[in-house]
Amino acid sequence: MDETNPDGPARAPLRVAEVRAALLHPAGPLRRCEVLPAAGSTSTELLARVAADPAWADGGLLVAEHQQAGRGRVDHTWTTPPGAALTLSLAVRPGVPRDRWGWLPLLTGLAVARAVRATTGLAAGVKWPNDVLLPAADGVDLPGWGTHRKVVGVLAEVAPAGDAVVLGIGINVDQVPEELPVPSATSLRVAGAPGVDRTALLLAVVGEVVAVLERWQDRGGDVAAAGLDADVAAACLTLGRAVRATLPDGAELRGTAERIDRDGALVVRDVDGAERVLLAGDVRHVRPVGELGSQS
Repeated sequence: MDETNPDGPARAPLRVAEVRAALLHPAGPLRRCEVLPAAGSTSTELLARVAADPAWADGGLLVAEHQQAGRGRVDHTWTTPPGAALTLSLAVRPGVPRDRWGWLPLLTGLAVARAVRATTGLAAGVKWPNDVLLPAADGVDLPGWGTHRKVVGVLAEVAPAGDAVVLGIGINVDQVPEELPVPSATSLRVAGAPGVDRTALLLAVVGEVVAVLERWQDRGGDVAAAGLDADVAAACLTLGRAVRATLPDGAELRGTAERIDRDGALVVRDVDGAERVLLAGDVRHVRPVGELGSQS
C-alpha cells in the first residue's frame, strides 16, 4: 500500500514494455517513446529533445511517472504525487496552414475527453480552450467552474524550429482530495473511477489524439470538412454558458459563449449584444444563461 494513498491500492508503475510495444512503429503510430522516472516538465524535456534531434518531432512521446514542475497556461505550475497522475507530452508536425493550429488544444482536449469516457465511463467534457472537466462529485456550484471540476490540462507549445508542436497533457488519475492542489481540481478517483489502469489510459489517450489529429490533417486542417468542429462543439461545456473572461491585457469581458469560429477562437456575445472574439484568455464559467445581470 502506498503511503500517500492509504485508503486505496498501491499505485502501480506504468508497464513500460507494454507501452513501447503498443505505441512504437511499426506496430504503433510513434517513432520515439520514453518513460522517465521523474521530470520537471515533460514538455520542457521534449522541446529540448526536438531541438537536439528533429526526429523527435515526428511522433515523439515522453511520459513521466512523477512530474515535479509541470507547466500550464499563463505560467501556472503544478506537481503530482508519484504514480497518481498521467503526465505526457507528444510532439507532432501539424503539416497544415499555421492559421489553423489554434485548434490543436481543442482537438487534443476532445481526444483526451473521449479516452477518459471510454476508459472510465465518466462524463468528460471540454472547457475552452484547453481543459477537460468532470461533474463535481459533491455537486457543489463553485464560482468560475459551476458544477464541474478540472481533471485534465492541455498545453500546446510550438517547438523552436517552428514546424512542430509539443502537446503537453496532464491527467489527475488517483489523487485523493487532500492531494489536489485547488478546489477546482478533481481526479478520476474522486469523480467516481478509482483504480484506473494508467497504462490502459495512456494507450487510449495516445490512440485518440493520433486518430483525431490524423482526421484533421487529412483535411488540411479544415475542421469543418473533417466534421471535427461539430464534435468539439458537442463536447464543449463552455458553449451556451455565461462566461467571464480575463483578457491578456487584464481587461474583463462578460457575456455568453456562442460558438467557436473557424480559427478555434471563442465567440462571446457581450452584455451589450456585440460579438467579441477571444483568441486567448482565462475563461470562467459563471451563472446559467439568462442570469448575466446577477453575476458575481
